[in-house]
Amino acid sequence: MHELLSRLGLARDENLGGFDGEHWLGTGTPLDVITPIDGARIASVRPIRRAEYEHIVARAEAAFRTWREVPAPKRGEVVRRLGDALRAHKKDLGALVTLEMGKITAEGEGEVQEMIDVCDFACGLSRQLHGLTMHSERPRHRMYEQWHPLGVIGVITAFNFPVAVWSWNAAIAAVCGDTTVWKPSPKTPLTAIATTHLAARVCRESGVDPAVFSLAFGSVEDVGEPMLADPRFPLVSATGSTRMGRRAAEVVGRRLGRTLLELGGNNAVIVTSHADLDLATRAILFGAVGTAGQRCTSTRRILVHRSVRDELVKRLVRAYATVRIGDPRAAGTLMGPLVSHDAVAAVQSALARLKEEGGEVLYGGAPLDGPAFPGGHYVEPCIAAAKHEYRIVQEETFAPILYVIDYGGTSRPRDHVTLLGEMREAIALHNAVPQGLSGSIFTHHLVEAEAFLAHTGSDCGIANVNIGTSGAEIGGAFGGEKDTGGGRESGSDAWKSYMRRQTNTLNWGMDLPLSQGITFGEP
Repeated sequence: MHELLSRLGLARDENLGGFDGEHWLGTGTPLDVITPIDGARIASVRPIRRAEYEHIVARAEAAFRTWREVPAPKRGEVVRRLGDALRAHKKDLGALVTLEMGKITAEGEGEVQEMIDVCDFACGLSRQLHGLTMHSERPRHRMYEQWHPLGVIGVITAFNFPVAVWSWNAAIAAVCGDTTVWKPSPKTPLTAIATTHLAARVCRESGVDPAVFSLAFGSVEDVGEPMLADPRFPLVSATGSTRMGRRAAEVVGRRLGRTLLELGGNNAVIVTSHADLDLATRAILFGAVGTAGQRCTSTRRILVHRSVRDELVKRLVRAYATVRIGDPRAAGTLMGPLVSHDAVAAVQSALARLKEEGGEVLYGGAPLDGPAFPGGHYVEPCIAAAKHEYRIVQEETFAPILYVIDYGGTSRPRDHVTLLGEMREAIALHNAVPQGLSGSIFTHHLVEAEAFLAHTGSDCGIANVNIGTSGAEIGGAFGGEKDTGGGRESGSDAWKSYMRRQTNTLNWGMDLPLSQGITFGEP
């Protein structure tokens, strides 16, 4: 472990949590970083305090004024080099993600690969920040729009994707001409420090001010709330709970700033009577158990047609029984620990509420202890029979709990009217939760698939057919509706969030006609 920290520029004892582009800062009380794998201390981090926050933001603001002058393709070249640095350190950084957050090795390295992919995407994007040309109604006039850099972007990330979500924002903001100040989760600061070390080195080697990628690890009082209220941040991108997102929207909105919010999910898979149950089972298993159910896109609810409900449950129980739980670094492990003791307690609380409301645990849910499960962070993944109206089903428990809810008749629909009626029932159940991030349907019937994707179908930002709710590609815009916050990050045209749009009209004639045919004064 100590060799790993050293290779990533981290101290085995104490690290500083702030970076201003030139110096590392941190005068707060040291915070021990604990691995959920066995509860051992990895290292400590000194958070920054309010005065250091002010200094870091001032430096990021100064760097922005220089960085925005760099041509966008040149900015893209710096981001490409960042991707190369991440490639060179993929295994080490992935191992640190596993150590600090608890993801299995494949997922830890996969998260670093996601950063690499985003850097590649952003590099290409740097030559495609296109505006539009419009025809003017006035003679000898030209209208067009262009996009300009926005400013310093505040990036607040959560523990479950400790580095990938930063890259969605920072890499794309960088090619757009913005600088970023990153506030990582208090549970995962070491991965943020290591990533910032890599970014700083790339900037120095490229002749660029490393304050393009600044770091501000600190408390809500010293960093979080000041960032939300700070007019120097025209945009704050925040990933976390809906409660946190409401606070961010309120404070940033009060000063008329922008927010990009990626909040809770309560994602459902509809399994129809026309589904391939083998395919559905595999997708549900990864969606519900992957990352120990700690993804915002994790599968929380199964809405299954009554004609296939028992068979699907039987397959899921059989599949869950094969999941190897334990040290995420060990070969063959499919599910590691939850991030904290509080997360384990939340599972037990949710299952107690489920039973109070009349639900039944069909598989798992028990905490795991003993020599194979040190630290007290492990649980069995759980399958539970539930009803849609249960209050616990309406909430997101950030853990591997899967609620099975049935719909429709006891046999496959034999006519078009019945089929559409049952699809309306399933879609209504799918949509009738406060969250709206990701959803999917398993079916080989064209009508069911198209009904799910229609404007009267899924109300989520991500809607899939015959794949699960989790594991979105970086090329599509990521985000959701309702209590999920409405933000969009990563692919498609999400880059526009990090820029300001400007409409331009150019008169190349000798007259001054007004729009809408208005005359004012003497012609």
